[in-house]
Amino acid sequence: MKAKLELNPVIPIPCQTRAITVHCARREKARWRASQENIQGCNSIAHLGLAKDLEQVRKVGTLVMTPHGTSKTKPKNKPKKMKLDQILFAATMVLTLSSIGCRTTRQHPAFTNWPPGASPRDVGYRLATNMLPRWIITKPSVHYAEDSAWMTALKFAALIKDEQLRTALIRRFDPFLTPEGRKNISMTRHVDHTIFGIVPLEIYIQTKDTRYLEIGKMLADRQWEFPTPEGLSGETRFWIDDMYMITILQVQAYRATGDAVYLDRAALEMEAYLDKLQRPNGLFYHGPDYPFFWGRGNGWVAGGMAELLSELPKNHPRRPRILDGYRKMMAALLKYQDADGMWHQLIDHPESYKETSSTAMFTFAMIKGVKGGWFDNPTPYAQAARKGWLALQKYIDADGNVDQVCIGTGQNKDIKYYLTRPTRKGDPHGQAPVLWCALALLQ
Repeated sequence: MKAKLELNPVIPIPCQTRAITVHCARREKARWRASQENIQGCNSIAHLGLAKDLEQVRKVGTLVMTPHGTSKTKPKNKPKKMKLDQILFAATMVLTLSSIGCRTTRQHPAFTNWPPGASPRDVGYRLATNMLPRWIITKPSVHYAEDSAWMTALKFAALIKDEQLRTALIRRFDPFLTPEGRKNISMTRHVDHTIFGIVPLEIYIQTKDTRYLEIGKMLADRQWEFPTPEGLSGETRFWIDDMYMITILQVQAYRATGDAVYLDRAALEMEAYLDKLQRPNGLFYHGPDYPFFWGRGNGWVAGGMAELLSELPKNHPRRPRILDGYRKMMAALLKYQDADGMWHQLIDHPESYKETSSTAMFTFAMIKGVKGGWFDNPTPYAQAARKGWLALQKYIDADGNVDQVCIGTGQNKDIKYYLTRPTRKGDPHGQAPVLWCALALLQ
């Protein structure tokens, strides 16, 4: 039986002429009006609860929109004059928001006005709570897709400020903190096992409890304990799945520690995989000797590049190569999206079945690209991402189970192997990337 978790609704506020209410513990409530020309994209900061100081704000790290401060009267043509102290306070708050990572860029219209039941918050909540009562670990190692779903659910709970959900997801890790439970952390040197480190790293990011950092950092460093002569991870095998598995662990280690060595590792690995596996059409074979554009395999690539580009500095020497590979892939994917928004089990084979995990992964990568400003013309990608998100809703039930998910798939030289792979409802391969999308749409 699932625990009842209450959901506090968030109501987006249109940008134009809305009042921004700022609560500050060190002064009285201050309210000022900002026109669209003064602060664009303010629907992401309609209500900000500030803690006593900036350090506490950074720890909170999420912004919640409420209807407080909205105007019930039509705006006047001439804005009211602001006093000097109000202007200075407003300027200070803009700088504060910038310092804690809040971007005052407008949400793309394609990512607003969702039909009933399709809002990223509602869908994400169903999927995040869905995983709590299942996938309890009884043997060494955790499935890599479960790791990704768990990490993303943690991020989602923190973003929507649901402390009950967040605490439940953190406590799910408790068995691994005991001496006996540590034996269930797999030490197998394989990308599908090592990725487990993303979960304790995320818990550390949120709690600052060094017990979690020790576990996650150990796994991230162990991945490079025996590098190749080219400096790549000893776990390198040139399966396209690795472009997420290796990348996300190193990126999470960077997020937890701020040490750029983790970004350098991930960028080096990504560049090597791009050079070896990306085809002239922008897509990726499942492996060098397996000439099929398998949907979810390409989805792992798309997700990994999006995660890395989100953190990689603009002046990083490997960023141009990775961004070029990302753009080529996204342009290719546009051509193969079905009219209803779905992608197929084999991307370039429309006779293959429509598949949800790959659709969610491609949708996520496009959402990140649109929001990150990685496209010269973001509109077609924003539209494709919206179509993908809405198409996925037909495959998600009321309990948050995603249907039409291809089961785990190895490499094979026979096309029939890919065309006839079974699907499974609620498979973590599909749960995780749909959660990615919900999170990305809300961020």
